[in-house]
Amino acid sequence: MPSCFHPAAWLATGLLVCISGCAPEAINGSAEADGAAARPVVIQLNWHAETEHGGAYAALASRAYQRRGLDVEIRPGGPATPVAADLASGRCQFAFANADDVALYRQQGVAVVAVLAAMQNHPRCILVRTDSGITDLDHLDGLILQRQPGRPFLEFMRRRGLLEGVQEVPYTGSVAALVTSENVAIQAYSFAEPLLAEQQGVEVTPLMVSQLGWNPYSSVLVTTESLIDEQPELVRDVVQATREGWREYLESPEPANRLILAANHQGMTAEALQYGALQMRQLALPAGAEPDSLGRMSVQRWETLVAQLAELGLVDPDVVRAEECFDASFIDAADPGEI
Repeated sequence: MPSCFHPAAWLATGLLVCISGCAPEAINGSAEADGAAARPVVIQLNWHAETEHGGAYAALASRAYQRRGLDVEIRPGGPATPVAADLASGRCQFAFANADDVALYRQQGVAVVAVLAAMQNHPRCILVRTDSGITDLDHLDGLILQRQPGRPFLEFMRRRGLLEGVQEVPYTGSVAALVTSENVAIQAYSFAEPLLAEQQGVEVTPLMVSQLGWNPYSSVLVTTESLIDEQPELVRDVVQATREGWREYLESPEPANRLILAANHQGMTAEALQYGALQMRQLALPAGAEPDSLGRMSVQRWETLVAQLAELGLVDPDVVRAEECFDASFIDAADPGEI
């Protein structure tokens, strides 16, 4: 498998999957719109329903979407979910992604825009067994690393020589191989897989990729430029309801976690979700952050990300401009006229 990421081929594959695949199981919420017709909205997840999507499920559980006259359907995803294709085709109006995904989508001509970023710090880590003796990302040589090929964080690590001597194999979506062998490491999120491994009796060490300087926003709610232009009031309502959901999730995740468990058929447990919600608080509101900063984004962070992706040869900075990757105006917008 080639070591370089080819977005065009990846997007084309996504479009094919979008056309030929079946819709995944979804969770819906009916609207309360004072007698008005509910506005249908589909939110496509970029992975199986987990903690990283807690704000959307919390908004569903608390009826935050419904109170704004929205009939929201949340569709779980997986490793091959064609988020960009689904947005481009109108199969969904909103989706979850990471900030680097947004830049890659735009490089391929899909005008995706980030409108809310739940996690200020990225949860990406390389998970190793503690008994491997590895304590930092400089000493991974000799390991078998399960990962999704083509992810930009891998290219970032590869350029720094951190994957030399590492055997890369496909990521299976579970901790099983890590549990059975001290020579296996897996890509992971710090709020999920560590507890799953420890529940199976294996002590693990998460090595945070953000410590290398790779720290794109995560759990980003995205939509399209066309929807922003044509239905700004819809975007405003979805953004504000989702932000309200994230506030509720960080304070009391249990109602949303029950919905997540109902949607997740990949071995997720209530204990893992509770653990993840505790970790999420530190990622969404890092030490010293004001509560009102939840979900916000800055052009400086986007400029750093675009520059990193350009250095890796994954985007052309003349095509992907940081200021066009996100729109923060909906977080505080009180009515469509202010947008």
